Amino acid sequence: MNHEMTDQITTITNARIFDGERVLDKDTVTIKGEKIRNVGGPAPTGAEIIDGSGCTLLPGLIDAHSHPKMETLKLSLTFGVTTTFQMQGFWSKEITERRDVTDCLTAFAAVGAPGGHPSELISPEAAAQHKAIMAKMGAGVKAPKKFATTPEEAASIVAERVGQGADYIKVMIEDGTVFGHPGTPDLTDEVIAATCAEAHRYGKMAVAHTMSVKATERAINRGIDGLMHIFIDRPYTKEIIDAIVNSGVFVCPTIAAGASTIGDSNSPEFAKDERVSSKLSEEWLNALNNQIGAYPQGKTEYLLETVKALHDAGVDLLAGSDATLPSIGGMVHGASLHHELQLLVRAGLTPIEALRAATSVPARRFGIFDRGRIVDGARADLLLVKGDPTTNIADTLSTVAVWRQGVRLASILIKCPYA
Repeated sequence: MNHEMTDQITTITNARIFDGERVLDKDTVTIKGEKIRNVGGPAPTGAEIIDGSGCTLLPGLIDAHSHPKMETLKLSLTFGVTTTFQMQGFWSKEITERRDVTDCLTAFAAVGAPGGHPSELISPEAAAQHKAIMAKMGAGVKAPKKFATTPEEAASIVAERVGQGADYIKVMIEDGTVFGHPGTPDLTDEVIAATCAEAHRYGKMAVAHTMSVKATERAINRGIDGLMHIFIDRPYTKEIIDAIVNSGVFVCPTIAAGASTIGDSNSPEFAKDERVSSKLSEEWLNALNNQIGAYPQGKTEYLLETVKALHDAGVDLLAGSDATLPSIGGMVHGASLHHELQLLVRAGLTPIEALRAATSVPARRFGIFDRGRIVDGARADLLLVKGDPTTNIADTLSTVAVWRQGVRLASILIKCPYA
């Protein structure tokens, strides 16, 4: 496997440290095994020393919305994304045992309506790919339940997901309007409410795909815990912002995905950055240079204004890429989380506020308190970059080193500019 052993002690010295919440007045971090063992103390005798002069040490980034496969988890890690939240798909828990790929929390298959989203968008090629995945899982593996028309069916699906080991439950609330397929079958309010209630009974969060104001209102009125998109069909109003605030939900805006759906994304410009393009295959570069473009009547400026309004109202924002297949234009695993951070800053967040959205905030809202922070005892999921992303958010792309549970990705170790 493409990583180093974890039995040694490593100390990063002379680095600016963003701990997931703020910049510390300390400049050293020691890793021992899988954990951060000391922040600010001297390097132990015999420790490997990495001089971080001119660099910033961050918690490993968390992508709160993606649809990965094994090969894309390898790609994500090269961009410093050490944890991702899979929001629809089929997955193996073996990921937690590996250190050479991004860690992955999962919902497995989402709860949806028969014939509902995303089936209206699935190409014959993608359908064949799904069939192949199921075949690899073995002849004795039954296809998971996905469709619910009654509260009882919804409860049954939630129970199945919990049995599979799902970390949270995903709900698809989508009538197809923003994807050029109006009238796509959608879940009833009763099914949404039952799904949320059953998830909560098992101690799981329920999160929802919502890309319209109507879907947003339906989700928060039926007990959802998190919105995995912002609406793209109209500008925000005070009423919808107040409703979101009063519900207590968090929001993963996926600005890049919304802008791609509109066809107004700057992902082709983002793709020109050599720190992005140098790590991507032609297929994934083409993905950034293409867009979904299914809802041209939308405006990206509305998305940015909505994000700023939510932030100003105190709503917890989580950074997510919504990266999936290369045939879905505008998003790429790993790279597009950095794009999302730039878009959050463009929306009006400070760089530090944007960094929180990819570190401490998703860790807190999803209850994974062993990561997302640089503190004694936390997992040694770390990203060392040249420059200072707390003042220039684009510096997150200037990767020097990545650690996943104390294991440094062997393909990356670049000297900091002043080391």
